Amino acid sequence: MTAAPPPGCPAHASTGLVPLTAATGAPDHREVYRRLRAEWGDVARVELEPGVPAWLVMGYREMLTLTRNEQLFSRDARNWRDLREGVVSPDSGLLPMMGWRANVIGADGPEHRRLRAPLDDGVARIDQRRARRQVEALCEELIAEFAARGSADLVGEYATIVPMLALASLFGLDSAGGHELLRALIALFGSADDSQAGNRQFEEILLDTLRERRARPADDLTTAFLDHPDLHNEAEHLQSVVVMISAGNETVTAWIAHTLRLLLCDPRFASRLHGGRLGIDDALDEALWRDPPMNNMPARYALRDTELGGHRIRQGDCLILGIAAANDDPLIRPEDELTEPGNRAHLAFSAGPHVCPAQVPARLITRTAVKTVLHRLPGLRLTVPAEEIGWRPSPWTRVPTALPVAFPPAPRPSKENR
Repeated sequence: MTAAPPPGCPAHASTGLVPLTAATGAPDHREVYRRLRAEWGDVARVELEPGVPAWLVMGYREMLTLTRNEQLFSRDARNWRDLREGVVSPDSGLLPMMGWRANVIGADGPEHRRLRAPLDDGVARIDQRRARRQVEALCEELIAEFAARGSADLVGEYATIVPMLALASLFGLDSAGGHELLRALIALFGSADDSQAGNRQFEEILLDTLRERRARPADDLTTAFLDHPDLHNEAEHLQSVVVMISAGNETVTAWIAHTLRLLLCDPRFASRLHGGRLGIDDALDEALWRDPPMNNMPARYALRDTELGGHRIRQGDCLILGIAAANDDPLIRPEDELTEPGNRAHLAFSAGPHVCPAQVPARLITRTAVKTVLHRLPGLRLTVPAEEIGWRPSPWTRVPTALPVAFPPAPRPSKENR
């Protein structure tokens, strides 16, 4: 077998394939996925970074096959041929999202079930009424900072901050710690040059929190993970917290932002919402169909040669879950482009053994954030054309860089009324 060229040499130049970031960063990402589907079918060859190819699984049926068959498609990145053979550089910005970790994301079978149990148990112990009150109070505090101004950026000043501070509170971190985590996570999800540094900072903050809670237990999820019998050492404690916070923050930010963008920018949907036929929950579901929090999710790795979507998949190939594209599959896409109210057959939370364990708290945070800002700031309007909204660079998520809005200024509440 011919040895792979060393990372950084000319052989790692672009493959000529469509970069995955070209879809997530496009004004209309669904058009990019539709062009890929027209050229390749339901499974398309794309580029993750220059010289690193992967399969993007875009068919709804193919996605279910990929996510449900652990015996053929592994979540363990140690099976990734291009990583083993040096095609992916050890310094690659992809690795914080795609490299193997000793956690629930990188495990299959019984090991996955063992590591999954603490997450399911942690979510089940959340007091939803208490959590809703805490999130609402947090939203009120954030809105109070800009309500009297009559303008705001609902991404930078709101959607980006709400989930991290809400999650930080569940895990026993204060506001300052939440903001530190947020800066590190934005770098991590970008999968760019600062991704590995962001990942290191993120883990250092959480490791300090774990060690503090070991010395001084509290009524929070960090202590619950430390006490869980299925987590056997500090590394497993850390990685369980890493999974819950990293997966929950960026995705909920995207869900809040896209729901607000839908209400602000789509007159067809907004008119139906304001006409009374649809409510906030319908808007949340529509956002999950059209702009799922993870547009693309890494990854599965073929354990043997196989076929998917009419293409030969080689052992060790990387397959990306094209969630936004699968939601747009003509097999299931509604003809009028607007989802039937209550239809939750989307794949926004993935499927199979690795389906998102935190759907309930994610919806609680998102719904509370959207409802609170609509209630507190009546008359919201976007101050730029919808087509001028840009997107944070990432192959995985599609988060607006900003949602600048204006509204009638509201008086700042007195301290007694806060």
